[in-house]
Amino acid sequence: MNRKPIVAVVGGSTVSEKLMGAAELIGWELVNAGYRVATGGLGGVMTAASGGARKADGWSDGDVIGVLPGLRADDANEFVDIAIPTGMNTARNVVLVNMADVVIAVGGGAGTLSEIALAWQHGKAIIALDMGEGWSAKLAGHRIDNMRVGKILRAPNPAVAVQLVGKALAQTRMD
Repeated sequence: MNRKPIVAVVGGSTVSEKLMGAAELIGWELVNAGYRVATGGLGGVMTAASGGARKADGWSDGDVIGVLPGLRADDANEFVDIAIPTGMNTARNVVLVNMADVVIAVGGGAGTLSEIALAWQHGKAIIALDMGEGWSAKLAGHRIDNMRVGKILRAPNPAVAVQLVGKALAQTRMD
């Protein structure tokens, strides 16, 4: 792969402080590991992951991407380097998932569930943070259906989530 891999970090717009901290650490670790971070560009997990990515020592302009549901780039959180206004509302989840090489889910409600399901259907590696909250915790280590071999990868903490990204990308290159 000649480009920096893109990791989508998906999760709820309202989550606990524990998950906000985890998302921030995931963003920070991803950029320091040489990846780009893509989110839905708004609040909650999206802001935390974007902020962590932007604060990373390895950050460079363009490492934080926000795929927005609306038409205004100015709606992106303050940490987004590249705002992609889609005007697609929740259908923007398809764009976000498909531009990613790997998807990490952090907590989340129905929107996150749709992103996980789309990633599953589109054959993306999915890593679910299992810290007791939201759809990521409910689906970690499970299969959604029999359409794919394997399971959603379970990460008990942010460090393991980022380690699993490297393993998932190595596996993808071997396939």
